[in-house]
Amino acid sequence: MSIRTISYGGGVQSTALLVLAAQGRIDFRTFLMANVGGDSENPGTLRYLEEHARPYAAEHEIELVLLDRVMVRTGEVRTLHGQLTKEGSRSLAIPVRMSNGAPGTRSCTADFKIKVIGRELKRRGATKNNPATIGIGISVDEIHRANSRHCEPHEEIVYPLLDLGLRRTDCARIIREAGLPVPPKSSCYFCPFHRPETWHDMRRSEPELFEKSCQLEDLLNERRDALDKDHVYLTRFGKPLREAIPDGVDLLPMFDEADGACDSGWCMT
Repeated sequence: MSIRTISYGGGVQSTALLVLAAQGRIDFRTFLMANVGGDSENPGTLRYLEEHARPYAAEHEIELVLLDRVMVRTGEVRTLHGQLTKEGSRSLAIPVRMSNGAPGTRSCTADFKIKVIGRELKRRGATKNNPATIGIGISVDEIHRANSRHCEPHEEIVYPLLDLGLRRTDCARIIREAGLPVPPKSSCYFCPFHRPETWHDMRRSEPELFEKSCQLEDLLNERRDALDKDHVYLTRFGKPLREAIPDGVDLLPMFDEADGACDSGWCMT
């Protein structure tokens, strides 16, 4: 039996896919969400999942599963924030900006998204000879994110929104017309791929999350100091987040375009 599932991120595009599946416009009845952790994911995304996405999926008999990263040998549940802050850890799993502004190498998407969903697909019977079809929520206006990443032997990646020619604005309209509120953009709240405008919105509207992001950056650099290494940052501006994103200063939308977004398609959908 063919396995068909959507990688559900909890954001606008993948929620639109949930609505399209409920309406029978796409042939997917299983949605898998890789959970980076309650201490890592945007709290608004987790609230939306519980208050809107899960009830809507259940109403339309769609399977929506939240998957934790569980260590095989110990059964321990890992979170991304927990991995970054674990005592003695030197992990830089997120794409922190190096001293020259370039993003560092990251493993968060592979470890907390691709591998987690891959393990579940294999548990459900996906193999090289019977690969699972995985739908990713990339819309036409973000077509550059539909990269040519090598598929694992047990998977085949498809892009239903591209097939339907839908843009992010179309996705928001589809969600509203289904009677659901439009979800916030999904991501780890401390993701270095945030655009400057996103950081400003967070500092203004969710100061506690902004401060937690600053504290994470501080911790990473305390450890870098102990190793006699250059500092790393959560923005490309080469300075601490509190200085890079000044309080009470708004940005013009055009400035927001300077930073890029995660190009994997597994995050921020």
